[in-house]
Amino acid sequence: MTAKVSYESVEVGTELPAQSFPVTRATLVQYAGASGDFNPIHWNEKFAREVGLPDVIAHGMFTMAEAIRVVTDWVGDPGAVVEYGVRFTKPVVVPNDDKGVLVEVSGKVAALLDDNQVRVDLTAVSDGQKVLGMSRAVVRLA
Repeated sequence: MTAKVSYESVEVGTELPAQSFPVTRATLVQYAGASGDFNPIHWNEKFAREVGLPDVIAHGMFTMAEAIRVVTDWVGDPGAVVEYGVRFTKPVVVPNDDKGVLVEVSGKVAALLDDNQVRVDLTAVSDGQKVLGMSRAVVRLA
């Protein structure tokens, strides 16, 4: 695969298409199975509350992975992501119902770099709270 977006077609401030990602308890169980992370804070409400959390929370790495999808969908090639990092600022609290919660992610080009690379800053919000801070990706464009 190669990047579908050309370096010449973007500028600082170019906005990526925003996306919303639903997260339910079933999603967390599936992720736990795939990742091997069966920490009970991600599936056991009683345990999560006993350790001081408001409820079951999503895996941080799951939230991080969902957020970068905004970039990989935009650029068209997951291999174009050269660097990616975040700070986990607030947990994604997942209620025990059929709706779950949404993680809403937006992004924009924050810097034009050398070698056809750009830095994309992402914003991830759930239930009105920013859940990832300093969420940045360096992406090599066509």
